[in-house]
Amino acid sequence: MWRRREWLAAALAAAAGPAITAPATRPPRLAAGWATERGQQLGVLTLHAGRVAVQARLDIPTRAHGLWVEPHGTLLSVARRPGDWLLRWHPDGRALAWCWIEPDRAYNGHVLLSADRRTLYTTETDLSSGQGLIGVRNARSLEKLAEWPTAGADPHELLRDAAGRLLVANGGIATRPETGRAKLDLEHMDSSLVCLDPRHGSLLGQWRLADRRLSLRHLARLADGTLGIALQAEHEHLDVKQAAPVLALFDGRELRTAPLPDGVSMSGYGGDIAALGNRFAVSSPRAGRVALWEADGRPVGHVPLAEACALSSTGEQLWSGGRAALLDWTGRGAGQALPLPARETLRLDNHWVVLPPA
Repeated sequence: MWRRREWLAAALAAAAGPAITAPATRPPRLAAGWATERGQQLGVLTLHAGRVAVQARLDIPTRAHGLWVEPHGTLLSVARRPGDWLLRWHPDGRALAWCWIEPDRAYNGHVLLSADRRTLYTTETDLSSGQGLIGVRNARSLEKLAEWPTAGADPHELLRDAAGRLLVANGGIATRPETGRAKLDLEHMDSSLVCLDPRHGSLLGQWRLADRRLSLRHLARLADGTLGIALQAEHEHLDVKQAAPVLALFDGRELRTAPLPDGVSMSGYGGDIAALGNRFAVSSPRAGRVALWEADGRPVGHVPLAEACALSSTGEQLWSGGRAALLDWTGRGAGQALPLPARETLRLDNHWVVLPPA
């Protein structure tokens, strides 16, 4: 296990992705996935003068999930689990390279670039055994070079610290190829946060919550090194699920849950998580709101947004995507809700990312 001093030293310099600051004089652009009447798409949305517009788009075969902005401005997108495609694409809507996974493997929705930019890591599942894997890939060709076990099942999002070590959220939910996304054997769930050595994938640490029916899914980190993890509850009883926490905190030593805001239910479902200054924002599409917590886990407040899920932030600005609107929020007040394009029905997917200025 890591010593607290070692963890904080690494985490303070960490970066979950490329550092992006959108100049106030230029309208933000968001890369996202969505569904339309024509099918599933990836594309770029622009925000300007209180309006949201589609700047570019491309058709994709199935629903998208996680996205990653590469150093030169291209994007990587992964199919929703159990997925079979990884795509590199340009913000102008051009598909640049497809990487289809082997028949006995499935993508689990997220991709990460290594610290030296030479390697990509994808969360995957061995369909024959249910074992969680990290696919190690050449960052240029997308070719798989190796596979590492994640010491659990259903690995979802992953981050790296400044030393390149990998933090992986094992969702812990068993599935089988013949039943697709159906959740099986929930009484035997085994969700965990693990740390892997990026040189050979060896296990450096593993942590679990006391409540084994809480699935660790998505990750974000604050500047002080605190890691936030969005949770999804899998309890059998509805009242227990409704009262379940949706945020866990990790300080390099202890993994614990944060309480809900007083009198507020998040329906036991954290859809996405983002760092907003020195706070964590967690969305819940089932509860229809975005909630905010301090770094120590104290709840700050919440704002309503129907089917709120996708979150992305730049410094003190947060953008959340909902059913019919985008919420522009600083963590204070009600925020500004911007309607999605009215000429077509855009149903935003789970995640999006802010792009560098064009």
